Amino acid sequence: MVLLGKTGSGKSATGNTILGRKAFEVVDFMKSANKLCEKQGGVVDGKHVSIIDTPGLFNTAMDKQRVKTDKHQLKTEIEKCVEMSSPGPHVFLLVLKLGVRFTEEEREAVKWIQENFGEEALRRTIILFTHADLLKGKPVDEYISKSDYLREIVHSCGGRYHSFNNKDRNNQDQVTQLQKKINSMMKKNEMMHYTFEMFKTTQMKKEEKWAKTACAVAVGVFPKSNYGHKFCCYSVI
Repeated sequence: MVLLGKTGSGKSATGNTILGRKAFEVVDFMKSANKLCEKQGGVVDGKHVSIIDTPGLFNTAMDKQRVKTDKHQLKTEIEKCVEMSSPGPHVFLLVLKLGVRFTEEEREAVKWIQENFGEEALRRTIILFTHADLLKGKPVDEYISKSDYLREIVHSCGGRYHSFNNKDRNNQDQVTQLQKKINSMMKKNEMMHYTFEMFKTTQMKKEEKWAKTACAVAVGVFPKSNYGHKFCCYSVI
């Protein structure tokens, strides 16, 4: 199980709620900027579960260059996690915080997963909303229906979502219900986990797409010379 989400979304607290103990340190914004992937395990509803907590995505307080660096670091870290968690994770939990204004960044998070890990990762992704106490008893789907961004995000992940109140550690039912949704998703995926080979295939496609785009730009900028075409040949090779 891999936890993804923005800094402050409640990823680490979610991991602690699932495992029923303080397995991950809940850190502030500045410390999270240097955070690396961390793996913890435990028994949940009679089954052994491994959880990987990751650095935060898209910190809004950072400048654009720092965000770009963080994205690269996160991809590198999760690449190691996927390889180390052999045979691979069965589920990605995209953690979103209720009670905040959802923006383009949340949609960008889904796009980032798709671009870096492919459709196979989205087939194994569940949206997990934290701070469920803010709903005050209202169903989470009512909250989703009020936001075009959220509807699109949930749709991208096959309509799968769940909500957590990480303050209520005694509410084991919320963990049990999440496990049921994970088991249902795993059955649809024929119990196949996300593999390192899937990750590498997605990376190869991404590089090929970049090379084709670079070729198109080069040919467009230098239409009357052979430079653009030479650039394309070198890029593809």
